[in-house]
Amino acid sequence: MKSVLGPLCLVLAATPAAAWEAGRSGTICTLTHTDPEAGEIRLTHDPAGPLYTITVTRTEPWPDAPVFGIAFGGGAELTITTDRHVLSDEGRALTVTDRGFGNVLAGLALNETATIFAGPAALTVSLEGAAPEVEAFAACETAPSV
Repeated sequence: MKSVLGPLCLVLAATPAAAWEAGRSGTICTLTHTDPEAGEIRLTHDPAGPLYTITVTRTEPWPDAPVFGIAFGGGAELTITTDRHVLSDEGRALTVTDRGFGNVLAGLALNETATIFAGPAALTVSLEGAAPEVEAFAACETAPSV
């Protein structure tokens, strides 16, 4: 019997892993999550503003829906909604801008999943590994830039 573990390991190694990552682009703090199946989530914080953004980009356009929301599950359940979102990139990117993201950051750090929704479209992402990156993102404004 021929083993398929070798080729399977190569396929798994070649598949990009979904991960949360905090960073900095100049003076802007960033928190990103890219998932080949789900798309990309990108939070930014401009400490000079202070201004926060969250942009959720997927391959299919988001519907032009009156409400955008995130439902956090698996720990400290919380659902956040807003009607202050905009679409860009031919509808594939949905962005919300606000002066505070405390509930969003707590939801990302304290739960297992986040379901992002607008109208009938929904996208569920794992929050595995998000907590330490959320902490680094939150501390970013006090860290000196290089």
